[in-house]
Amino acid sequence: MRRIAVCVFASLIPQAQAFAAERWTIGLSTSGAPIDAVVVGGRSDSAPTVLLVGGLQGRDQSSEAVAREAAAYEAMPRRRRAFRLIAIAVANPDGQALQFPPSGVAYRTQIESHVLWRWTGLHAPDLVLVAGPDAGLTEALSQQVVADVGQIPARQVDPATRFLQSMAAPARASSARQEIDRRLKRSPRAFATELAAVYGHEFGQPNYIAAVAIISRLRLGEQDDVRSLLSPYLDGSRDSFARPSQSSLAAHVLFFEYARRMGDERAKALVLRAAASGFTDTGDLREFMPLHGGWSDSLFMDVPILAKAGALSGDRRYFDMAARHVAFMQRIVLRPDGLYRHQASADAAWGRGNAFPALGLALTLSDFPRDHPAYPSLLASFRAHMIALSRFQDENGMWRNVIDRPGAYAEYSATAMIGAAMVRGIRNGWLDRRTYQPRVDRAWQAILSRTGSEGRIVDVCESTGTRGLTDEDYLRRAALAGRDERGGGMAMFFATELAGL
Repeated sequence: MRRIAVCVFASLIPQAQAFAAERWTIGLSTSGAPIDAVVVGGRSDSAPTVLLVGGLQGRDQSSEAVAREAAAYEAMPRRRRAFRLIAIAVANPDGQALQFPPSGVAYRTQIESHVLWRWTGLHAPDLVLVAGPDAGLTEALSQQVVADVGQIPARQVDPATRFLQSMAAPARASSARQEIDRRLKRSPRAFATELAAVYGHEFGQPNYIAAVAIISRLRLGEQDDVRSLLSPYLDGSRDSFARPSQSSLAAHVLFFEYARRMGDERAKALVLRAAASGFTDTGDLREFMPLHGGWSDSLFMDVPILAKAGALSGDRRYFDMAARHVAFMQRIVLRPDGLYRHQASADAAWGRGNAFPALGLALTLSDFPRDHPAYPSLLASFRAHMIALSRFQDENGMWRNVIDRPGAYAEYSATAMIGAAMVRGIRNGWLDRRTYQPRVDRAWQAILSRTGSEGRIVDVCESTGTRGLTDEDYLRRAALAGRDERGGGMAMFFATELAGL
């Protein structure tokens, strides 16, 4: 049975597991070597957290010291453990040059520096101890805002001494820890409202990224602003499908939401026109949706709009086409293990390349008639994918940018999308609540912790619309930080799903 432990999110740690050491892979080095951590629970869930780092110049005496101190601390009776310990013995396996704070493209350049900097900030220890040479890490942690979270007290320790055994717990929470605690207190509605001040205010060119944020604003009751954004398309002064693409087709789910909530026949007409791309001029079903491009994205981009059109019109041909296209795409991108490859030319289970099918099938099933012959197979596909994904949720509730690669960076948008799909699955009875609600809860806590009050987020994978990528290329896709429309929109969608809006 897979064990779960979370060092920062103490409320999520099962009592029986809080004191057992866990082994995590927190990132990958330039050569692909794992960067591993050992996590030893403190005497209580509320114990402060100390991060102990060694091996910043490669495996050396400091690595041995960290491993020695961590093992001794783990052997202590739990009542004597004054703090929770996270120990990284070999933080820089390849001995790369380090810079803190790092610069350049995260996880593509200065890879080890980015891994350590962002991971440390998001896990918000109360104190960082660096054994041996520190490469400027202690000063940077103490003086800089780490990963948009906060400052963290840090100091060097002598690896030749037994520095950990007699150390007292940090006297106060770090500013980073205080910020994480603040973030975790937000309710789904409050979180979505906070992000709505930043995201979902542009719809000059219909695309799915803007659409999910605006759908969330509509759910929050901001109908007047949404009406203003949609009015050029509703009154015909602009064409919502003037530039046919996967993204513009998926954006029409926004018009479905508006039509359903507001009873607007003009919005309904836009949905039906876009979904009609699934039919020939004579009204016959096409072999597949013409904009699919061979990407697993198509399960989100092309399929839900067909089900929405069927729900608005009552025309079952839309459902027939949705089922046909799902089967067509699965022949191309569904792997034998239940995960999706992003494209036929690479076998990598890209994070968002799995989140698209997860959320796409959830949105499709929501409006698909239960008496349709294809309903059982669609539901079985959704459930099988949820089972496959569940195996790879990490110790902090996240899904990785390459789902099944330990050490690939934990990716924000995929986690929000998969979490939203699971919420909808639970609500509709497709998924067992006892099994999946804890996964949703962990994903939600992870999204909360990675989202600042001004919509600044951490580790959203850049767009991946390039053909011929290798598995290594997917590992090294840029991880964006700061304000990001894609990540912000998907987080809002997850939050409003949780809030039941």
